Amino acid sequence: MRRWGSTRRPGTTGRTGRRLRRATAAAACAAALAALTAVPARAQGPAHQERAPHWSLKDTGVAPDVRFRGLAAVSRDTAWVAGTLGTVLRTTDGGRTWRDVSPPGAGQLQFRDVEAFDARRAVVLAIGEGEDSRVYRTADGGTTWTETFRNPDPRAFYDCVTFFDHRHGLAMSDPVDGRFRILSTRDGGRSWTVLPDTGMPPALEGEAGFAASGQCLVSSGPKDVWLATGGADRARVLHSADRGRTWTATDAPVPAGDPARGVFALAFRDRHHGLAVGGDFTPGLPSPDAAARTTDGGRGWRPAAGPPPAYRSGVAWIPHSRTAALAVGPTGTDLTTDGGRTWRTVDTGSYDTVDCTPDRGCWAAGEQGRVARLEQ
Repeated sequence: MRRWGSTRRPGTTGRTGRRLRRATAAAACAAALAALTAVPARAQGPAHQERAPHWSLKDTGVAPDVRFRGLAAVSRDTAWVAGTLGTVLRTTDGGRTWRDVSPPGAGQLQFRDVEAFDARRAVVLAIGEGEDSRVYRTADGGTTWTETFRNPDPRAFYDCVTFFDHRHGLAMSDPVDGRFRILSTRDGGRSWTVLPDTGMPPALEGEAGFAASGQCLVSSGPKDVWLATGGADRARVLHSADRGRTWTATDAPVPAGDPARGVFALAFRDRHHGLAVGGDFTPGLPSPDAAARTTDGGRGWRPAAGPPPAYRSGVAWIPHSRTAALAVGPTGTDLTTDGGRTWRTVDTGSYDTVDCTPDRGCWAAGEQGRVARLEQ
């Protein structure tokens, strides 16, 4: 869930203050992007490391077999990550220390998505067939958790969750009876209801979502939500403008035709401008043309003229810029500064998911307990 806002400073009130804050943030973002694109990560020497933005790994203290595919960035100081072995961590000091806030008794679950409202309130989603798909909620920073949903249908497999605001949210399951299943909450994740599927178009043969980064279901604004698919003869993005009750489907120009190919992650900076990344996650296989963009809310998608060089599983817009975004995957991080038309690799570290906050707190997470923050 993205929470775009601004921080009030003394002496900056009203319209003039808002303009000053926007101008200051935009200028700082532009300077950081210029530095990031000026020196590729692989070419950075000691003289550049301290002044060029780069991923700074944070010591999470977890076992190397923990993989974090769920990430919710609240600010430069506060972030939540969720992953294998039922692991949930939280930091409130920029990653210097991490608190293990894993739900009790969840050690056999795979958490693939976490949505945080602040440092105390968060919702995590465990994936899997039948009862392995569960939702937990905390309102005290992970000190206690309440299981608010356990999937009773062995045919369902939940992949992602998203929130429009602190009360209204959705979760999505792979198709059941030929249509994607949508779960809805109106009370911040305390209770959930399966929505009727009459407004959902039929799924293609073999079509499903990818629980790779917590970004196969994303929202923007009070009602718009998008769902990414793969596994069929063509990849698609489904869009709803009424909080998941009715949907339209559009083909996306990314690799398809195989269970390992499709759209893995979406990001929308508003209800019109979106990015899609994915490809073929099979290790060692090439994955060209694995990025696309839309400027009309997903009614049409155009392939990137210069896509990332390999499969990417996560994507996030950089705040205070209308054209900059980051994409991550097992083989590296790519940056676009032209709204997704072209991408450039800026780091070769392995990450599965990425998220950014209004105060330019960009975070990434992935295998071997890796969590990093973008430092300048």
